[in-house]
Amino acid sequence: MAGTSFVIAGGCVINNWYDRDIDHVMSRTKTRPTITGTIPLNVVIGMGVAFSIIGFMLLYLTTPMAAVYGFFGWFVYVVLYTMWSKRKYTINTVVGSFSGAAPPLIGWAAVDASLHPVAFVLFLVMFIWQTPHFLSLAIRKRDEYSKAGIPMLPVVYGNNITKRQILIYTICLLPLPFYFFSLGPIFLVFASLLNIGWLLIAIYGFKMKDDDRWAKWMFVYSLNYLTFFLCRVSCCYLTNIRVSN
Repeated sequence: MAGTSFVIAGGCVINNWYDRDIDHVMSRTKTRPTITGTIPLNVVIGMGVAFSIIGFMLLYLTTPMAAVYGFFGWFVYVVLYTMWSKRKYTINTVVGSFSGAAPPLIGWAAVDASLHPVAFVLFLVMFIWQTPHFLSLAIRKRDEYSKAGIPMLPVVYGNNITKRQILIYTICLLPLPFYFFSLGPIFLVFASLLNIGWLLIAIYGFKMKDDDRWAKWMFVYSLNYLTFFLCRVSCCYLTNIRVSN
């Protein structure tokens, strides 16, 4: 957990250092130390590199594969997302989703280097979850992204196409709980209801006139969705471990 935290921190710090030329036009980023000058830029980039290296080393002390997956997430976020796709393509959200979904692979590899298929399903859940999560935020911050020159989907193609993409991704989440059938029927019902709830809100977005309000509902639900889903997975696995012991 410490290694993953350091890797994430390193990637985020480098992201802040790299995006300092556009962060000043967005309300949610204009108070970052890289914009206000609270921390010198050479210190910022030094912290980003140092945090990243410390994180890789800590992960390597568990298993080498944990460090490999940690580097994969870091590289996608820093290089493929921040430095390449973020300012060029509307698919930047999908690219960044690979890094955001890496922690389950890291955590599983730290315990068992030969990953169980469940680890990849957890990766897939978090990968798919991120697109409707961040596109909802992009709708709410559409004007700011436009000023910053970031080609988010609602900026380039509008809210209606963005809603369609959100709907498609929420539909893709529907079958995933059934890969956890070993956790029992209660989990399957719980996870399915979470998915159906999010799907209904996504569908309602085509009828609701206030896009910003709807996007806020989607964003808040996404946060609760992931929290409840992963907590339930963890509780079920811990219960199974106790029973088997």
